[in-house]
Amino acid sequence: MAVFTPLSDSQVADFLERFDIGRLKALEGVPSGTENSTFFVTTDRASLVLTLFEQGQHDELPFFVELLDYLAEHHLPVPGPVHDRHGIALQSLADKPALLFPRLPGKHPRSPNLAQCRALGDALGRMHHVSQRFPGQRANPRDLNWLLEAHPRVMSYLSPQDQALMREEIAVYQTVFDQQNVLPQGAIHGDLFRDNTLFDGDTLGGLIDFYNGCTGDLLFDLATVINDWASDTDGSLNQARHDALLDAYVARRPLNEAERTCWPLMLRMTALRYWLSRLLVVHVDPPAHELTPHDPEQFRRLLLQRIEHGALALPEQTPS
Repeated sequence: MAVFTPLSDSQVADFLERFDIGRLKALEGVPSGTENSTFFVTTDRASLVLTLFEQGQHDELPFFVELLDYLAEHHLPVPGPVHDRHGIALQSLADKPALLFPRLPGKHPRSPNLAQCRALGDALGRMHHVSQRFPGQRANPRDLNWLLEAHPRVMSYLSPQDQALMREEIAVYQTVFDQQNVLPQGAIHGDLFRDNTLFDGDTLGGLIDFYNGCTGDLLFDLATVINDWASDTDGSLNQARHDALLDAYVARRPLNEAERTCWPLMLRMTALRYWLSRLLVVHVDPPAHELTPHDPEQFRRLLLQRIEHGALALPEQTPS
């Protein structure tokens, strides 16, 4: 979240007239973020978040709206978009696509505790259970095909050892994952790091920023979460956080045998996915705005840990 397109009080007040949401009382730009302009909007009836979409594929925004509507209807803790008086959510403001959301309670957990891990695992398991029936489709933009196409762009910036590491890992992934629909598929968040969640104490206030959402392997989403939520600073897995999150997840959506077999490699593949995407931002495709890119080394270190030490044991579960 950030502000790249400033808005005046009068612009937002006029915009709110499209909705049955009350009159503007306060407007505040949100300074942190990477891609879109975000504002906190307070009316005499509600606390809201207004997002202007600065870049990306705007024709894909209806997918995100439909996904959030679907998940909200199934009582998941997501910000279902606010619809105008004619039932339309996706709007235009300052010549940019715009969406208005309820402002969910809480803040990002920097060091999640076990109760927060359990809450996140439970919510993700519930989300994946229902998202398998979501009818919308959007290809995963960061899947194995992307790894194959994108990794040559960073090779000249890597040491010979890291070049070999990346090539060898992708070759292994091709052998295992280069078959369509082998693993359970559904709508996934695609980027569910700690800073895309809100917690009020130990209570999960919401899962936010679904703009990497897509149709893909549910296991991809789960591995991304475990690599972020259950890793220590050296990249090693923290047993207590790992178990708390996964115990809660499989209670809602048990893993099948193929997923359990692929789990160690999926942890590695998602680690490499973020190592590569961060290398691209640092060396090839710098952000459109003056922002500090994330350090790729974090995920290189994490990948090496997963290769050397493998995965922790998955929780036992009753047969589905």
